[in-house]
Amino acid sequence: PALARLVAEAAAEAARGEGGRFSLGLSGGSLVELLARELPPALGAAAPPGAAADPSRWLVAFCDERLVPPEHPESTFGAYRVSGDGGG
Repeated sequence: PALARLVAEAAAEAARGEGGRFSLGLSGGSLVELLARELPPALGAAAPPGAAADPSRWLVAFCDERLVPPEHPESTFGAYRVSGDGGG
């Protein structure tokens, strides 16, 4: 919960800033499951309500993406996509 809370707080702070944009670098592995489980409730609790959760204001980079299609089991992007859809 601590990592998800830190991400949500940083996103909320960025939403209040001049550009209102938030950048986040994501790696794969166990982080996928942790963030899929913990980040949605943390974003819901962030202040101001809703501001941190606006995905149109986020720039997400995958830090260790492999050169494979998103459907491949080794794809970090694919792992987050499946987790975000409730399938992970």
